[in-house]
Amino acid sequence: MFAVKSNPLLVRSPIVFSDKKHRRNISRSSGRQSVQIQAVISSGDSKTATSPLDSKETNGLVVQHGSGSSDGSNNGEVLEVKAVVTIRKKMKSNIVEDQLEYFINGAGQGIQIQLVSEQIDPVTNNGKRVESYVRGWLPKPSNVPYVVEYSADFTVPTDFGSPAAILITNLRPKEFHLLEIILHGFAEGPVFFPANTWIHSHNDNPQSRIIFKNQAYLPSQTPPGIKDLRLEDLLSIRGSGTHQEKERKSHERIYDYAPYNDLGNPNKEELVRPVLGDPERPYPRRCRTGRPPTRSDPMTETRIEKPHPVYVPRDETFEEIKQATFSAGRLKAVLHNLIPTISASLSRSDIPFKCFSEIDKLYIDGVSLIDEENKGLVDSLLVGKVMKQVLSSGKRLLKYELPAIVKGDKFAWLRDNEFARQALAGVNPVNIELLKEFPICSKLDPTVYGPPESALTKELLEQELGGMSLEKALEEKRLFIIDYHDTLLPFIKKMNSLPERKAYASRTILFITKTGILRPIAIELSLPQTPSSPQNKRVYTQGHDATTDWIWKLAKAHVCSNDAGIHQLVNHWLRTHACMEPYIIASHRQLSPMHPIYKLLHPHMRYTMEINALARQNLINGGGIIEASFSPGKYAMELSSAAYKNMWRFDMESLPADLIRRWTPNLVCH
Repeated sequence: MFAVKSNPLLVRSPIVFSDKKHRRNISRSSGRQSVQIQAVISSGDSKTATSPLDSKETNGLVVQHGSGSSDGSNNGEVLEVKAVVTIRKKMKSNIVEDQLEYFINGAGQGIQIQLVSEQIDPVTNNGKRVESYVRGWLPKPSNVPYVVEYSADFTVPTDFGSPAAILITNLRPKEFHLLEIILHGFAEGPVFFPANTWIHSHNDNPQSRIIFKNQAYLPSQTPPGIKDLRLEDLLSIRGSGTHQEKERKSHERIYDYAPYNDLGNPNKEELVRPVLGDPERPYPRRCRTGRPPTRSDPMTETRIEKPHPVYVPRDETFEEIKQATFSAGRLKAVLHNLIPTISASLSRSDIPFKCFSEIDKLYIDGVSLIDEENKGLVDSLLVGKVMKQVLSSGKRLLKYELPAIVKGDKFAWLRDNEFARQALAGVNPVNIELLKEFPICSKLDPTVYGPPESALTKELLEQELGGMSLEKALEEKRLFIIDYHDTLLPFIKKMNSLPERKAYASRTILFITKTGILRPIAIELSLPQTPSSPQNKRVYTQGHDATTDWIWKLAKAHVCSNDAGIHQLVNHWLRTHACMEPYIIASHRQLSPMHPIYKLLHPHMRYTMEINALARQNLINGGGIIEASFSPGKYAMELSSAAYKNMWRFDMESLPADLIRRWTPNLVCH
């Protein structure tokens, strides 16, 4: 969830121009004034026309319908209005380009602005309009870094009404980032137009961008002068509604749907991955990029690898400061998540871990890197330049900060109380639920996966309940379960066919003691049935001898491995990222920026599509970090699709509904 922070640009005190001081009379000959009708539909797929009819210049002012009274005449009174245009410059700017930008804007050839009134012009049946250009040889400096302000002056008839929209055209060869426009001089006071958007160059798209006033309107409440603009703005970001014939360009703002058909590469046998989003493997939709299909499989889209970016609509991309923050965080995350893989690949030993003490060395001694042996490997890693510099800088150490819990107790991660604590307060606290039925049964097809009854029997559990009967423990809501059996069992055979992988489907039973402490009491590990072993299920409990105790710890390790995979592939990636993207696309396609629900959602939707695009490029793709780091391996996204098919429901995703479904009372965990 993104935090909504205050913007210093929104709280400054703008200059208010006096109505009387800037009002003057002009004489104007009667006659037909200019009419300009624009279809602002910039899908990139079809051509749209701008139809200027005969225009007329009077004293240097471009006059359009809407500048006079309803009968085509003018009462002679006008307002002097100033627009303050705030632009964010790039952090790494070019002095020559900056000077050229100042010159173009100073000459009035850089940015064209049209004000659109709430009121209808009876001649054009559109909102009244007046037009001007940004002028001024140098921008006004701002107190905010990398932010500059330009101005544009308008002569507006007094019967123009309240401005409700602005059409802005970028006549320069490059895009710029518009933060806001504030109009001074209207009787109602300063009128604020928030933008925070990239304005494309007219060389890329000749159509103007529409910016609406900072006021929420339901469709039925929209002022008549901008009703058509509201619809046109929505149409401009929907695309043609058909499969794209060309790849999307970086400046475009098209929100359209596509299946997850770009994760694999069918041209390489080891990277073949199924398409997600068909009836067999349902999955949420992602943003369409329009890339062509692969040669080997017309249903699979060609991939694009780093450093080339994956298309997302222009305003969904990271800002420079966000990009810098994300890159730093990604470096830390890569180091954190890939230390075992990197150490196995780059250290002097080819054996990853022979004992627990070697894991400790990652935090105490670090891993030594070697120049010549690792040069090619470092170049092949899917990490940024900074990361490669770290890995290529000689005999450096990969050393990570010791986890806080281990600082206090080196062996805390081996203890039952820490295992139980993490089930409630760890990375993945959303899978533990009340054990409501007994005996425990699988919902999988018994003809394929064997008898549905669990090996967790009443007799086994009562041995761990401290004299309490199973019925009483269920009645008092003292038993809880973390059940990954049905999610994982269909994939266990595939997972175990991968080199250096060993996994079991797991069920874990936890019990609240009379002192209010939650602890694990039994773990069931299962394999698919075979002709020689029709029921491959075994239950483990904490023993009273060293061998049984270490077997118990290994059983917990398998549960933790399953928990990490389910957390990343289902609870984090699927439920948090993938399932949100179609709602983000739909919000932009169906809700105007003026819609109150859009205004509520927008701060929380921002950057999600860019993060998801980066994930498809480096994390969840065939051969990516997720496949390398978690037990499901190449079947990771198929497992995620199965979870979406069998478990995900929109009405059960909110926190209250989820807690009620899991029926979890207030627990105490020490």
